[in-house]
Amino acid sequence: MNSSKGWNMDKKQVAAVLNEIGLLLELKGESPFKSRAYYNGARTIELMTEDLVTLVEEDRLRELPGIGSALSEKIAELVRTGSIAYLDELRSAVPEGVLALLRVPGLGPKKARVLYQELGIESLGELEYACKENRLVTLKGFGAKTQAKFLAGLEYLKRFQGSFRLADARVQAEILLNSLKDCPWVVEGEIAGSIRRGKEIVKDVDLVAGSREPGKVTEFFAGLPEVEKVIALGETKVSVKLQSGLAADLRVVEPEQFVYALHHFTGSKEHNTALRQLAKNMKLKINEYGIFHGDELLLCQNEMEFYRTLGLDYIPPELRENAGEIEAALEGRLPELVEPGDIQGTFHIHTNYSDGSSSIEELVTGALQRGYRYIGISDHSQSAFYAGGLKKDDILRQHEDIARIQEQYPEIIIFKGIEADIKADGSLDYDDEILALFDFVIASVHSNFRAGVDLTERLLRAISHPAVTMLGHATGRLLLAREGYGGDMEKLLTVAKEKQVIMELNASPSRLDLDWRYLRRAKELGVKVSINPDAHRVEELDDVWYGVLMARKGWLEAGDVFNTMSPRRVKRYLEERRRSRLGE
Repeated sequence: MNSSKGWNMDKKQVAAVLNEIGLLLELKGESPFKSRAYYNGARTIELMTEDLVTLVEEDRLRELPGIGSALSEKIAELVRTGSIAYLDELRSAVPEGVLALLRVPGLGPKKARVLYQELGIESLGELEYACKENRLVTLKGFGAKTQAKFLAGLEYLKRFQGSFRLADARVQAEILLNSLKDCPWVVEGEIAGSIRRGKEIVKDVDLVAGSREPGKVTEFFAGLPEVEKVIALGETKVSVKLQSGLAADLRVVEPEQFVYALHHFTGSKEHNTALRQLAKNMKLKINEYGIFHGDELLLCQNEMEFYRTLGLDYIPPELRENAGEIEAALEGRLPELVEPGDIQGTFHIHTNYSDGSSSIEELVTGALQRGYRYIGISDHSQSAFYAGGLKKDDILRQHEDIARIQEQYPEIIIFKGIEADIKADGSLDYDDEILALFDFVIASVHSNFRAGVDLTERLLRAISHPAVTMLGHATGRLLLAREGYGGDMEKLLTVAKEKQVIMELNASPSRLDLDWRYLRRAKELGVKVSINPDAHRVEELDDVWYGVLMARKGWLEAGDVFNTMSPRRVKRYLEERRRSRLGE
Protein backbone atom coordinates (compact mmCIF):
# COMPACT_ATOMS: atom_id res chain seq x y z
CA MET A 1 0.00 0.00 0.00
CA ASN A 2 1.11 3.57 -0.63
CA SER A 3 2.89 4.79 2.52
CA SER A 4 2.61 8.49 1.72
CA LYS A 5 1.31 11.01 4.23
CA GLY A 6 -2.11 10.98 2.58
CA TRP A 7 -2.76 7.28 3.01
CA ASN A 8 -1.83 7.54 6.69
CA MET A 9 -4.60 10.04 7.47
CA ASP A 10 -7.20 8.70 9.88
CA LYS A 11 -10.89 9.52 9.93
CA LYS A 12 -10.51 12.14 12.69
CA GLN A 13 -8.01 14.09 10.60
CA VAL A 14 -10.27 13.89 7.55
CA ALA A 15 -13.28 15.02 9.61
CA ALA A 16 -11.26 17.97 10.92
CA VAL A 17 -10.44 19.08 7.37
CA LEU A 18 -14.09 18.83 6.33
CA ASN A 19 -15.13 20.89 9.35
CA GLU A 20 -12.54 23.51 8.44
CA ILE A 21 -13.91 23.71 4.89
CA GLY A 22 -17.43 24.16 6.26
CA LEU A 23 -16.20 26.91 8.58
CA LEU A 24 -14.32 28.74 5.82
CA LEU A 25 -17.39 28.58 3.61
CA GLU A 26 -19.41 30.23 6.39
CA LEU A 27 -16.77 32.92 6.79
CA LYS A 28 -16.91 33.57 3.07
CA GLY A 29 -20.68 33.93 3.25
CA GLU A 30 -21.43 30.97 0.98
CA SER A 31 -24.80 29.19 1.01
CA PRO A 32 -25.50 27.60 4.40
CA PHE A 33 -26.50 24.41 2.57
CA LYS A 34 -22.97 24.17 1.18
CA SER A 35 -21.22 24.51 4.52
CA ARG A 36 -23.74 22.19 6.17
CA ALA A 37 -22.89 19.49 3.64
CA TYR A 38 -19.26 19.55 4.81
CA TYR A 39 -20.24 19.58 8.49
CA ASN A 40 -22.54 16.60 7.93
CA GLY A 41 -19.84 14.84 5.92
CA ALA A 42 -17.37 15.35 8.76
CA ARG A 43 -19.81 13.86 11.23
CA THR A 44 -20.46 10.86 8.97
CA ILE A 45 -16.73 10.17 8.55
CA GLU A 46 -16.03 10.50 12.24
CA LEU A 47 -18.84 8.08 13.22
CA MET A 48 -18.29 5.50 10.50
CA THR A 49 -17.17 1.97 11.43
CA GLU A 50 -15.84 0.92 8.01
CA ASP A 51 -12.18 1.34 7.09
CA LEU A 52 -11.80 4.72 5.34
CA VAL A 53 -8.87 3.72 3.15
CA THR A 54 -10.71 0.62 1.96
CA LEU A 55 -13.75 2.71 1.00
CA VAL A 56 -11.50 5.06 -0.98
CA GLU A 57 -9.64 2.23 -2.70
CA GLU A 58 -12.92 0.53 -3.67
CA ASP A 59 -14.60 3.84 -4.60
CA ARG A 60 -17.46 3.21 -2.17
CA LEU A 61 -17.54 6.55 -0.28
CA ARG A 62 -20.88 7.46 -1.88
CA GLU A 63 -22.49 4.57 -0.03
CA LEU A 64 -22.17 6.63 3.16
CA PRO A 65 -25.19 8.78 4.12
CA GLY A 66 -24.83 12.43 3.02
CA ILE A 67 -21.70 11.83 0.92
CA GLY A 68 -22.41 12.86 -2.67
CA SER A 69 -20.10 12.68 -5.67
CA ALA A 70 -18.45 16.09 -5.13
CA LEU A 71 -17.73 15.42 -1.46
CA SER A 72 -16.62 11.88 -2.25
CA GLU A 73 -14.03 13.18 -4.73
CA LYS A 74 -12.62 15.65 -2.20
CA ILE A 75 -12.39 13.07 0.58
CA ALA A 76 -10.63 10.65 -1.77
CA GLU A 77 -8.22 13.40 -2.82
CA LEU A 78 -7.47 14.13 0.82
CA VAL A 79 -6.93 10.47 1.76
CA ARG A 80 -4.68 9.84 -1.25
CA THR A 81 -2.60 13.03 -1.18
CA GLY A 82 -2.92 14.48 2.31
CA SER A 83 -4.34 17.76 0.98
CA ILE A 84 -7.26 19.28 -0.92
CA ALA A 85 -6.75 22.01 -3.49
CA TYR A 86 -10.19 23.38 -2.60
CA LEU A 87 -9.13 23.88 1.04
CA ASP A 88 -5.99 25.74 -0.04
CA GLU A 89 -8.16 27.97 -2.22
CA LEU A 90 -10.49 28.76 0.69
CA ARG A 91 -7.61 29.41 3.08
CA SER A 92 -6.14 31.96 0.69
CA ALA A 93 -9.51 33.74 0.51
CA VAL A 94 -9.96 34.11 4.29
CA PRO A 95 -7.18 35.77 6.35
CA GLU A 96 -5.80 33.43 8.98
CA GLY A 97 -6.47 35.94 11.74
CA VAL A 98 -10.21 35.88 11.05
CA LEU A 99 -10.30 32.26 12.19
CA ALA A 100 -8.73 33.33 15.48
CA LEU A 101 -11.76 35.54 16.13
CA LEU A 102 -13.80 32.39 16.60
CA ARG A 103 -11.86 31.68 19.80
CA VAL A 104 -13.81 34.51 21.45
CA PRO A 105 -16.82 33.10 23.33
CA GLY A 106 -20.06 33.92 21.52
CA LEU A 107 -18.37 35.03 18.31
CA GLY A 108 -19.44 32.73 15.50
CA PRO A 109 -18.64 32.67 11.78
CA LYS A 110 -21.45 35.06 10.79
CA LYS A 111 -20.33 37.76 13.20
CA ALA A 112 -16.68 37.17 12.32
CA ARG A 113 -17.54 37.69 8.66
CA VAL A 114 -19.32 40.98 9.42
CA LEU A 115 -16.39 42.20 11.52
CA TYR A 116 -13.97 41.39 8.71
CA GLN A 117 -16.09 42.79 5.90
CA GLU A 118 -17.40 45.91 7.64
CA LEU A 119 -14.51 46.87 9.93
CA GLY A 120 -11.56 45.07 8.35
CA ILE A 121 -10.86 43.18 11.58
CA GLU A 122 -8.39 40.33 10.99
CA SER A 123 -7.05 39.55 14.45
CA LEU A 124 -7.94 39.37 18.14
CA GLY A 125 -5.95 42.53 18.82
CA GLU A 126 -7.82 44.47 16.15
CA LEU A 127 -11.11 43.26 17.63
CA GLU A 128 -10.10 44.46 21.09
CA TYR A 129 -9.05 47.83 19.74
CA ALA A 130 -12.36 48.19 17.85
CA CYS A 131 -14.30 47.32 21.01
CA LYS A 132 -12.40 49.88 23.05
CA GLU A 133 -13.16 52.49 20.40
CA ASN A 134 -16.88 51.56 20.62
CA ARG A 135 -17.02 50.57 16.95
CA LEU A 136 -19.32 47.61 17.57
CA VAL A 137 -21.97 49.62 19.41
CA THR A 138 -23.70 50.87 16.25
CA LEU A 139 -22.78 47.91 14.03
CA LYS A 140 -25.93 46.10 12.91
CA GLY A 141 -26.42 42.85 14.79
CA PHE A 142 -23.98 43.74 17.57
CA GLY A 143 -24.45 46.54 20.15
CA ALA A 144 -23.04 47.53 23.53
CA LYS A 145 -23.83 44.22 25.28
CA THR A 146 -22.18 42.15 22.54
CA GLN A 147 -19.16 44.46 22.58
CA ALA A 148 -18.81 44.10 26.35
CA LYS A 149 -19.13 40.30 26.05
CA PHE A 150 -16.38 40.18 23.42
CA LEU A 151 -14.09 42.32 25.58
CA ALA A 152 -14.62 39.96 28.51
CA GLY A 153 -13.86 37.01 26.25
CA LEU A 154 -10.71 38.67 24.97
CA GLU A 155 -9.49 39.27 28.51
CA TYR A 156 -9.97 35.57 29.19
CA LEU A 157 -7.96 34.61 26.10
CA LYS A 158 -5.10 36.89 27.13
CA ARG A 159 -4.35 34.59 30.02
CA PHE A 160 -3.03 32.05 27.54
CA GLN A 161 -0.77 34.32 25.54
CA GLY A 162 2.95 34.44 26.23
CA SER A 163 3.43 38.16 25.56
CA PHE A 164 1.81 41.18 27.13
CA ARG A 165 1.59 44.84 26.28
CA LEU A 166 3.57 47.12 28.56
CA ALA A 167 0.50 48.80 30.05
CA ASP A 168 -1.11 45.49 31.02
CA ALA A 169 2.08 44.11 32.56
CA ARG A 170 2.89 47.34 34.39
CA VAL A 171 -0.47 47.34 36.19
CA GLN A 172 0.24 43.80 37.41
CA ALA A 173 3.78 44.72 38.42
CA GLU A 174 2.66 47.72 40.46
CA ILE A 175 0.11 45.63 42.35
CA LEU A 176 2.85 43.16 43.26
CA LEU A 177 5.30 45.93 44.17
CA ASN A 178 2.78 47.63 46.46
CA SER A 179 2.18 44.31 48.22
CA LEU A 180 5.93 43.80 48.61
CA LYS A 181 6.36 47.24 50.14
CA ASP A 182 3.73 46.31 52.72
CA CYS A 183 5.67 43.17 53.65
CA PRO A 184 7.25 43.74 57.11
CA TRP A 185 10.55 42.09 56.11
CA VAL A 186 11.14 44.16 52.97
CA VAL A 187 13.50 47.13 53.31
CA GLU A 188 13.02 48.32 49.72
CA GLY A 189 11.69 46.98 46.46
CA GLU A 190 11.43 47.96 42.81
CA ILE A 191 10.20 46.80 39.42
CA ALA A 192 13.09 45.76 37.17
CA GLY A 193 13.39 44.06 33.78
CA SER A 194 11.82 45.13 30.51
CA ILE A 195 8.97 46.94 32.28
CA ARG A 196 11.42 49.31 33.95
CA ARG A 197 13.20 49.82 30.62
CA GLY A 198 9.90 50.66 28.96
CA LYS A 199 9.81 47.88 26.35
CA GLU A 200 6.48 47.98 24.57
CA ILE A 201 6.04 44.18 24.75
CA VAL A 202 7.08 42.17 27.80
CA LYS A 203 7.18 38.47 28.64
CA ASP A 204 7.18 38.65 32.43
CA VAL A 205 7.46 40.79 35.55
CA ASP A 206 10.83 41.14 37.28
CA LEU A 207 11.01 42.48 40.84
CA VAL A 208 13.90 43.01 43.21
CA ALA A 209 13.69 43.37 47.00
CA GLY A 210 16.18 44.04 49.76
CA SER A 211 15.67 42.15 53.01
CA ARG A 212 17.45 40.57 56.00
CA GLU A 213 14.86 37.76 55.93
CA PRO A 214 14.80 36.63 52.30
CA GLY A 215 13.06 33.31 52.95
CA LYS A 216 10.14 35.02 54.66
CA VAL A 217 9.81 37.46 51.74
CA THR A 218 9.73 34.73 49.09
CA GLU A 219 7.11 32.81 51.12
CA PHE A 220 5.07 36.02 51.45
CA PHE A 221 5.28 36.69 47.71
CA ALA A 222 4.30 33.12 46.81
CA GLY A 223 1.17 33.51 48.94
CA LEU A 224 -0.15 36.70 47.33
CA PRO A 225 -3.75 36.46 46.05
CA GLU A 226 -2.64 37.39 42.52
CA VAL A 227 -0.56 34.20 42.32
CA GLU A 228 -2.21 31.27 40.55
CA LYS A 229 0.71 28.85 40.61
CA VAL A 230 4.16 28.71 42.22
CA ILE A 231 6.71 27.54 39.66
CA ALA A 232 9.78 27.59 41.92
CA LEU A 233 10.33 28.69 45.51
CA GLY A 234 13.73 29.19 47.12
CA GLU A 235 15.38 31.21 49.85
CA THR A 236 16.24 34.19 47.60
CA LYS A 237 14.16 33.62 44.46
CA VAL A 238 10.57 32.80 43.66
CA SER A 239 8.93 32.31 40.25
CA VAL A 240 5.16 32.33 39.90
CA LYS A 241 2.37 32.46 37.36
CA LEU A 242 -0.23 35.12 38.07
CA GLN A 243 -3.98 34.79 37.71
CA SER A 244 -3.66 37.02 34.62
CA GLY A 245 -1.39 34.45 32.96
CA LEU A 246 1.70 36.63 33.34
CA ALA A 247 4.87 35.12 34.82
CA ALA A 248 6.65 36.95 37.64
CA ASP A 249 10.08 36.53 39.22
CA LEU A 250 11.25 38.03 42.51
CA ARG A 251 14.89 38.17 43.57
CA VAL A 252 15.66 39.02 47.20
CA VAL A 253 19.11 40.29 48.20
CA GLU A 254 20.74 41.87 51.24
CA PRO A 255 19.84 45.59 51.49
CA GLU A 256 23.47 46.54 50.75
CA GLN A 257 23.24 44.60 47.48
CA PHE A 258 19.94 46.11 46.34
CA VAL A 259 21.40 48.76 44.01
CA TYR A 260 23.55 46.23 42.18
CA ALA A 261 20.72 43.68 41.89
CA LEU A 262 18.30 46.33 40.65
CA HIS A 263 20.73 47.37 37.96
CA HIS A 264 21.55 43.79 36.97
CA PHE A 265 17.95 42.60 36.70
CA THR A 266 16.84 45.76 34.90
CA GLY A 267 19.14 44.86 32.01
CA SER A 268 19.20 44.76 29.15
CA LYS A 269 21.46 41.76 28.76
CA GLU A 270 23.35 43.57 26.00
CA HIS A 271 23.81 46.68 28.13
CA ASN A 272 25.09 44.63 31.06
CA THR A 273 27.51 42.71 28.85
CA ALA A 274 28.97 45.96 27.49
CA LEU A 275 29.30 47.35 31.02
CA ARG A 276 31.10 44.22 32.21
CA GLN A 277 33.62 44.65 29.40
CA LEU A 278 34.12 48.30 30.34
CA ALA A 279 34.62 47.29 33.98
CA LYS A 280 37.06 44.56 32.99
CA ASN A 281 39.18 47.15 31.19
CA MET A 282 39.23 49.06 34.48
CA LYS A 283 40.23 45.87 36.36
CA LEU A 284 36.81 45.76 38.01
CA LYS A 285 34.15 43.06 38.14
CA ILE A 286 30.36 43.58 38.03
CA ASN A 287 27.60 41.16 38.98
CA GLU A 288 24.24 41.30 40.75
CA TYR A 289 26.00 41.51 44.11
CA GLY A 290 28.22 44.50 43.50
CA ILE A 291 31.15 46.20 41.77
CA PHE A 292 34.39 44.65 42.95
CA HIS A 293 38.03 45.62 42.81
CA GLY A 294 39.57 42.27 43.59
CA ASP A 295 37.67 41.15 46.69
CA GLU A 296 36.80 44.70 47.74
CA LEU A 297 33.15 45.78 47.28
CA LEU A 298 32.91 49.34 45.97
CA LEU A 299 29.94 50.74 47.86
CA CYS A 300 27.22 52.55 45.89
CA GLN A 301 24.14 54.10 47.50
CA ASN A 302 22.18 54.40 44.26
CA GLU A 303 22.46 53.84 40.52
CA MET A 304 23.95 57.28 39.96
CA GLU A 305 26.90 56.26 42.11
CA PHE A 306 26.97 52.88 40.34
CA TYR A 307 27.55 54.54 36.96
CA ARG A 308 29.88 57.18 38.41
CA THR A 309 32.09 54.38 39.77
CA LEU A 310 32.51 53.24 36.16
CA GLY A 311 33.32 56.76 34.96
CA LEU A 312 29.90 57.24 33.36
CA ASP A 313 27.09 59.74 33.57
CA TYR A 314 23.89 58.21 34.91
CA ILE A 315 22.10 56.21 32.20
CA PRO A 316 18.30 56.16 32.67
CA PRO A 317 16.72 52.69 32.47
CA GLU A 318 14.91 53.50 29.20
CA LEU A 319 18.23 53.91 27.39
CA ARG A 320 19.88 50.68 28.55
CA GLU A 321 19.74 48.79 25.25
CA ASN A 322 23.43 48.97 24.21
CA ALA A 323 22.50 51.40 21.45
CA GLY A 324 25.27 53.93 22.00
CA GLU A 325 24.23 55.02 25.48
CA ILE A 326 27.49 53.87 27.12
CA GLU A 327 29.64 55.79 24.64
CA ALA A 328 27.43 58.86 25.10
CA ALA A 329 27.69 58.55 28.89
CA LEU A 330 31.50 58.36 28.66
CA GLU A 331 31.59 61.51 26.57
CA GLY A 332 28.92 63.48 28.44
CA ARG A 333 26.53 63.40 25.47
CA LEU A 334 23.47 61.77 27.00
CA PRO A 335 20.23 63.66 26.31
CA GLU A 336 18.24 65.37 29.05
CA LEU A 337 15.18 63.23 28.51
CA VAL A 338 11.66 64.64 28.34
CA GLU A 339 9.62 64.28 31.54
CA PRO A 340 5.85 63.86 32.01
CA GLY A 341 5.76 67.29 33.63
CA ASP A 342 7.08 68.87 30.43
CA ILE A 343 3.85 68.10 28.55
CA GLN A 344 1.65 71.21 28.46
CA GLY A 345 -1.20 69.91 26.34
CA THR A 346 -2.09 67.21 23.87
CA PHE A 347 -3.87 66.46 20.60
CA HIS A 348 -5.73 63.54 18.98
CA ILE A 349 -8.75 63.37 21.26
CA HIS A 350 -12.02 61.79 20.15
CA THR A 351 -15.41 62.84 21.52
CA ASN A 352 -18.92 61.43 21.41
CA TYR A 353 -19.33 63.26 18.12
CA SER A 354 -17.62 60.23 16.54
CA ASP A 355 -16.54 57.08 18.38
CA GLY A 356 -15.52 58.55 21.72
CA SER A 357 -17.60 58.06 24.85
CA SER A 358 -16.90 61.42 26.55
CA SER A 359 -18.26 64.85 25.70
CA ILE A 360 -16.09 67.82 24.76
CA GLU A 361 -16.74 69.44 28.14
CA GLU A 362 -15.86 66.25 30.03
CA LEU A 363 -12.58 66.04 28.14
CA VAL A 364 -11.82 69.72 28.76
CA THR A 365 -12.36 69.40 32.51
CA GLY A 366 -10.37 66.15 32.51
CA ALA A 367 -7.48 67.91 30.76
CA LEU A 368 -7.59 70.74 33.29
CA GLN A 369 -7.48 68.27 36.17
CA ARG A 370 -4.30 66.85 34.65
CA GLY A 371 -2.69 70.27 34.42
CA TYR A 372 -2.98 70.70 30.65
CA ARG A 373 -3.18 74.17 29.17
CA TYR A 374 -4.54 73.15 25.77
CA ILE A 375 -6.15 70.20 24.05
CA GLY A 376 -6.79 69.38 20.41
CA ILE A 377 -10.17 67.82 19.60
CA SER A 378 -9.89 65.60 16.52
CA ASP A 379 -12.77 63.29 15.72
CA HIS A 380 -12.84 60.94 12.74
CA SER A 381 -13.52 62.24 9.26
CA GLN A 382 -16.39 61.19 7.01
CA SER A 383 -14.70 58.15 5.42
CA ALA A 384 -14.56 56.47 8.83
CA PHE A 385 -18.27 55.66 8.70
CA TYR A 386 -17.67 52.77 11.14
CA ALA A 387 -16.49 55.31 13.71
CA GLY A 388 -19.22 57.91 13.18
CA GLY A 389 -17.03 60.09 10.98
CA LEU A 390 -18.13 63.73 10.79
CA LYS A 391 -20.05 65.20 7.88
CA LYS A 392 -19.89 68.95 7.24
CA ASP A 393 -22.99 69.67 9.33
CA ASP A 394 -21.50 67.71 12.24
CA ILE A 395 -18.29 69.73 11.98
CA LEU A 396 -20.11 73.06 12.08
CA ARG A 397 -22.20 71.93 15.04
CA GLN A 398 -19.11 70.71 16.89
CA HIS A 399 -17.28 73.96 16.29
CA GLU A 400 -20.23 75.86 17.76
CA ASP A 401 -20.01 73.65 20.85
CA ILE A 402 -16.27 74.22 21.13
CA ALA A 403 -16.74 77.99 20.93
CA ARG A 404 -19.37 77.87 23.68
CA ILE A 405 -17.26 75.63 25.93
CA GLN A 406 -14.18 77.77 25.27
CA GLU A 407 -16.01 80.76 26.75
CA GLN A 408 -16.75 78.72 29.89
CA TYR A 409 -13.13 77.56 30.29
CA PRO A 410 -10.82 80.44 29.29
CA GLU A 411 -7.92 78.90 31.25
CA ILE A 412 -7.42 76.24 28.55
CA ILE A 413 -7.24 76.57 24.77
CA ILE A 414 -9.41 74.15 22.78
CA PHE A 415 -8.00 73.65 19.30
CA LYS A 416 -10.39 72.49 16.58
CA GLY A 417 -8.99 69.57 14.62
CA ILE A 418 -9.86 66.45 12.67
CA GLU A 419 -8.32 63.04 12.13
CA ALA A 420 -8.64 62.90 8.36
CA ASP A 421 -8.53 59.50 6.67
CA ILE A 422 -5.80 59.01 4.09
CA LYS A 423 -7.56 57.34 1.19
CA ALA A 424 -6.05 54.52 -0.87
CA ASP A 425 -4.55 56.98 -3.37
CA GLY A 426 -3.02 59.19 -0.66
CA SER A 427 -5.61 61.97 -0.86
CA LEU A 428 -7.61 63.19 2.12
CA ASP A 429 -11.34 62.64 2.44
CA TYR A 430 -12.35 66.30 2.74
CA ASP A 431 -11.96 69.04 0.17
CA ASP A 432 -9.85 72.10 0.86
CA GLU A 433 -12.89 74.19 1.82
CA ILE A 434 -13.72 71.89 4.73
CA LEU A 435 -10.08 71.38 5.75
CA ALA A 436 -9.76 75.16 6.05
CA LEU A 437 -12.22 75.06 8.98
CA PHE A 438 -9.72 73.37 11.30
CA ASP A 439 -6.85 74.65 13.43
CA PHE A 440 -4.95 71.43 12.77
CA VAL A 441 -5.31 68.23 10.73
CA ILE A 442 -4.01 64.79 11.69
CA ALA A 443 -3.77 62.55 8.61
CA SER A 444 -4.06 58.81 9.32
CA VAL A 445 -4.50 55.51 7.50
CA HIS A 446 -7.32 53.39 8.91
CA SER A 447 -8.22 51.01 6.10
CA ASN A 448 -7.21 49.60 2.73
CA PHE A 449 -3.70 48.91 3.98
CA ARG A 450 -2.90 46.92 0.86
CA ALA A 451 -4.92 48.92 -1.64
CA GLY A 452 -4.02 51.75 -3.98
CA VAL A 453 -0.54 53.14 -4.36
CA ASP A 454 2.52 51.93 -2.48
CA LEU A 455 2.19 52.70 1.25
CA THR A 456 5.22 54.97 1.26
CA GLU A 457 3.89 56.96 -1.69
CA ARG A 458 0.44 57.04 -0.13
CA LEU A 459 1.80 58.55 3.09
CA LEU A 460 4.14 60.91 1.26
CA ARG A 461 1.28 62.27 -0.81
CA ALA A 462 -0.78 62.80 2.34
CA ILE A 463 1.89 64.70 4.28
CA SER A 464 2.60 66.80 1.22
CA HIS A 465 -0.93 68.20 1.42
CA PRO A 466 -0.61 71.75 2.80
CA ALA A 467 -3.47 71.22 5.28
CA VAL A 468 -1.76 68.35 7.12
CA THR A 469 -0.26 69.29 10.49
CA MET A 470 0.56 65.82 11.82
CA LEU A 471 0.86 62.25 10.56
CA GLY A 472 -1.05 59.93 12.89
CA HIS A 473 0.20 56.48 13.99
CA ALA A 474 2.53 56.31 11.02
CA THR A 475 3.20 52.56 10.88
CA GLY A 476 -0.35 51.46 11.68
CA ARG A 477 0.77 48.72 14.04
CA LEU A 478 -1.42 47.28 16.79
CA LEU A 479 0.74 45.62 19.42
CA LEU A 480 0.28 41.84 19.59
CA ALA A 481 -2.34 42.17 16.87
CA ARG A 482 -1.01 43.65 13.67
CA GLU A 483 2.41 44.41 12.28
CA GLY A 484 3.00 47.85 10.85
CA TYR A 485 2.05 48.17 7.21
CA GLY A 486 5.58 48.92 6.12
CA GLY A 487 6.97 51.87 4.23
CA ASP A 488 10.26 53.68 3.91
CA MET A 489 10.54 55.47 7.25
CA GLU A 490 13.74 57.26 6.30
CA LYS A 491 12.05 58.82 3.29
CA LEU A 492 8.93 59.59 5.29
CA LEU A 493 10.87 61.36 8.05
CA THR A 494 12.94 63.29 5.52
CA VAL A 495 9.84 64.61 3.73
CA ALA A 496 8.13 65.33 7.07
CA LYS A 497 11.06 67.58 7.94
CA GLU A 498 10.91 69.25 4.52
CA LYS A 499 7.14 69.84 4.78
CA GLN A 500 7.31 70.74 8.50
CA VAL A 501 4.83 67.98 9.34
CA ILE A 502 4.81 66.78 12.94
CA MET A 503 5.09 63.02 13.51
CA GLU A 504 2.66 61.65 16.07
CA LEU A 505 3.83 59.41 18.88
CA ASN A 506 0.48 57.72 19.44
CA ALA A 507 0.48 56.93 23.16
CA SER A 508 -2.38 54.44 23.10
CA PRO A 509 -0.98 51.31 24.81
CA SER A 510 -2.30 49.35 21.83
CA ARG A 511 -0.16 51.34 19.39
CA LEU A 512 2.86 53.24 20.85
CA ASP A 513 3.48 54.34 17.28
CA LEU A 514 5.96 55.78 16.16
CA ASP A 515 8.16 53.00 17.42
CA TRP A 516 10.86 54.30 19.76
CA ARG A 517 13.51 52.96 17.41
CA TYR A 518 12.41 55.50 14.78
CA LEU A 519 12.15 58.39 17.24
CA ARG A 520 15.89 58.73 17.56
CA ARG A 521 16.18 59.20 13.79
CA ALA A 522 13.36 61.76 13.88
CA LYS A 523 15.36 63.65 16.50
CA GLU A 524 18.51 63.53 14.37
CA LEU A 525 16.62 64.94 11.39
CA GLY A 526 14.96 67.66 13.46
CA VAL A 527 11.41 66.35 12.99
CA LYS A 528 9.05 67.44 15.76
CA VAL A 529 7.08 64.75 17.58
CA SER A 530 3.72 65.21 19.28
CA ILE A 531 2.83 62.82 22.10
CA ASN A 532 -0.90 62.18 21.65
CA PRO A 533 -3.15 59.78 23.61
CA ASP A 534 -5.65 58.96 20.83
CA ALA A 535 -8.13 59.20 23.70
CA HIS A 536 -11.72 57.99 23.33
CA ARG A 537 -12.65 58.69 26.96
CA VAL A 538 -11.39 61.00 29.69
CA GLU A 539 -9.36 58.30 31.47
CA GLU A 540 -7.29 57.70 28.35
CA LEU A 541 -5.75 61.15 28.64
CA ASP A 542 -3.48 59.40 31.16
CA ASP A 543 -2.00 57.31 28.34
CA VAL A 544 0.24 60.28 27.55
CA TRP A 545 2.48 58.83 30.28
CA TYR A 546 3.23 55.82 28.07
CA GLY A 547 4.00 58.14 25.19
CA VAL A 548 6.50 60.03 27.33
CA LEU A 549 8.10 56.72 28.29
CA MET A 550 8.49 55.81 24.61
CA ALA A 551 9.83 59.29 23.84
CA ARG A 552 12.47 58.83 26.54
CA LYS A 553 13.34 55.44 25.10
CA GLY A 554 13.79 57.19 21.75
CA TRP A 555 16.24 59.70 23.29
CA LEU A 556 13.84 62.64 22.94
CA GLU A 557 14.29 65.81 24.94
CA ALA A 558 11.61 68.38 25.75
CA GLY A 559 12.70 70.49 22.79
CA ASP A 560 12.01 67.62 20.41
CA VAL A 561 8.38 67.33 21.50
CA PHE A 562 5.78 69.66 20.01
CA ASN A 563 3.36 69.59 22.93
CA THR A 564 5.93 70.69 25.48
CA MET A 565 5.54 74.14 23.91
CA SER A 566 3.53 76.84 25.67
CA PRO A 567 -0.07 77.54 24.61
CA ARG A 568 1.00 80.83 23.06
CA ARG A 569 3.72 79.21 20.95
CA VAL A 570 1.47 76.35 19.83
CA LYS A 571 -1.32 78.76 18.89
CA ARG A 572 1.09 80.93 16.92
CA TYR A 573 2.55 77.90 15.16
CA LEU A 574 -0.86 76.56 14.15
CA GLU A 575 -2.08 79.98 13.01
CA GLU A 576 1.00 80.48 10.87
CA ARG A 577 0.55 77.02 9.33
CA ARG A 578 -3.11 77.76 8.65
CA ARG A 579 -2.36 81.14 7.01
CA SER A 580 0.34 79.50 4.94
CA ARG A 581 -1.92 76.76 3.62
CA LEU A 582 -4.69 79.24 2.85
CA GLY A 583 -2.21 81.43 1.00
CA GLU A 584 -2.87 84.44 3.23
